[in-house]
Amino acid sequence: MAGFWLGSRAVTRGYRLNGFDSVGSTSTEAARAAQAGDSGDVWFCALQQTAGRGRRGRPWQSPNGNLAASLLVVPDVDPAIAATLGFVAGVSLNQALAGIVPASMLKTGIDGADMANGRIALKWPNDVLADGAKLAGILLEAHKRPDGSMAIVIGIGVNVVEAPDGLPYPATSLRALGLDTSAETVFGALSDAWVDAVELWDRGRGVTQVLELWRRSAAGIGAEVAVNRDGDTVRGIFETIDEGGRLIVRANDNSRIAITAGDVHFGTTASVRN
Repeated sequence: MAGFWLGSRAVTRGYRLNGFDSVGSTSTEAARAAQAGDSGDVWFCALQQTAGRGRRGRPWQSPNGNLAASLLVVPDVDPAIAATLGFVAGVSLNQALAGIVPASMLKTGIDGADMANGRIALKWPNDVLADGAKLAGILLEAHKRPDGSMAIVIGIGVNVVEAPDGLPYPATSLRALGLDTSAETVFGALSDAWVDAVELWDRGRGVTQVLELWRRSAAGIGAEVAVNRDGDTVRGIFETIDEGGRLIVRANDNSRIAITAGDVHFGTTASVRN
């Protein structure tokens, strides 16, 4: 069986763990738990998924040895606040990687990081890039529990040993970056980093601080960007992320456009849909 483990801080906070060698989808397992009335704070992890999914129902390929992890939480907050848990997950994953990869490879506020040229950075709304290629993805799903309360499933996939083939966008893996680690090691670091970030978030009261950490780790702020959203494309300069987590684009006519959802592309990838 897969040898996943929780970090010490996650254990202390009472998080639980279900580990699999292979599973259809860790997020499906988490959703079933939510619909059965689970109280949350439980991880579902696998070394391989056979029916993983990404944004908008797109398939998420997870070859053997990569990390597929889904966390079930019951946050008891307004849905708009719950949506910012995606940024908590991004900050968590970046912090977890900080304990695994050389600091010079990270674009983050962590001491020793290369703020200007870090090779690993967060991409709005839910990706982690390495050298401009997709290293990891994050997906939030909402589910109703039997008592009518809302549960959130936070799915996180990390290309640890292999990037899937045949994708319409560049992808890479930690191994391709020269890092010899395991899905279990990445998850152990992630489980503790999540505790730190979600406690900072504090049921939405600390979302401003979380978003600031996210911005400091972001790819492309100040760069030209194209955002594909439901058939039209917004072009301009990626100005910032606002306090609601929306991407703000400074358009060519100098107007500021707030983007709530869409596929973001920088430079020569602007015509690619991922």
